[in-house]
Amino acid sequence: MKQEDHPATVGIPSLRGEDEVKWLTWRAAMERALYGEGGFYLLQRPSGHFRTSVSASSAFADAVLALLTEVDAELGRPETLDLVDIGAGEGLLVRHVLEAAGPALRRRLRVTAVDLSPRPLGLPLTITWAAEPPPAITGLAIANEWLDNVPMDVAEQTSEGPRLVLVDTRTGEERLGDPVSPEDRAWLDRWWPPPCVGSRAEIGRPRDAAWASVVGRLAGGLAVAVDYAHPVDNRPARGTLTGYRDGGVVAPIPDGTCDITAHVALDACAEAGVRAGAISTTLSTQRAALRSLGITGTRPPLELARSDPRAYLRALARASEEAELIDPHGLGGFGWLAQRR
Repeated sequence: MKQEDHPATVGIPSLRGEDEVKWLTWRAAMERALYGEGGFYLLQRPSGHFRTSVSASSAFADAVLALLTEVDAELGRPETLDLVDIGAGEGLLVRHVLEAAGPALRRRLRVTAVDLSPRPLGLPLTITWAAEPPPAITGLAIANEWLDNVPMDVAEQTSEGPRLVLVDTRTGEERLGDPVSPEDRAWLDRWWPPPCVGSRAEIGRPRDAAWASVVGRLAGGLAVAVDYAHPVDNRPARGTLTGYRDGGVVAPIPDGTCDITAHVALDACAEAGVRAGAISTTLSTQRAALRSLGITGTRPPLELARSDPRAYLRALARASEEAELIDPHGLGGFGWLAQRR
């Protein structure tokens, strides 16, 4: 996305010249470590480091196709129907949706995969690879585990009010910096008021702006954000900053060697989406959303094992994959924000 839509990072140095850079705000450090020259997401592919719903099962793509079909019907089956995947990674989701779509729908689809990394080798030419979404979207825009990687600042409450947390980009050591800006203070007061001295909050204004930029591009249709989330009445007292590398959790050191994420205040993003023009909002869990789209995890009947053992094993494997997607203690516990315009 454009720099003003993605986190603001003018003047943030690349990972080269590491000795010259030490203390940064978390927002600046994340932007540099993830998206700067030599950053994690410009050099790495997500599948090598963490498991998402998209990589867990093609059933997720089937659910997205079902949702796309619903949106298509609501729009009166327009001549051109957009499917936009924001934070597309390796393009696996849109590839699977295209493969599963019927010929008539496929002919009308305009598919855009949005990511800052280079276009994956072998991606079908029918999929446009872009750094930002189309300016006008008629159809479905989906952002699966994108907002948690939008860099944001971290604040810690002191006896004099919240102050920004600075991080040593080489070691992950932290110290307190300046007081938060009036705009960030207003956001904290509304969405994440630190309850006591020493408590921390992750300032979600950049995520709100990023999501609003997606909703604002809808000419008609639906925008969906799927992510780790927490509600305003249950924010974690010490925040959620986490690092991932090679499939495991590591310390979130912003040196470009690991993914760095933080859970998303989807309720705040929802309000930003309304300001951007959303006319309806649904905030639920992945479990509820996928079950409404036919993903139930239901095991096949035992009779099938006797009549067609191979079909039974295929259906059993599919049921296991679906169960993972809707597990309330895992992927099924993710937040789903859906906004129409």
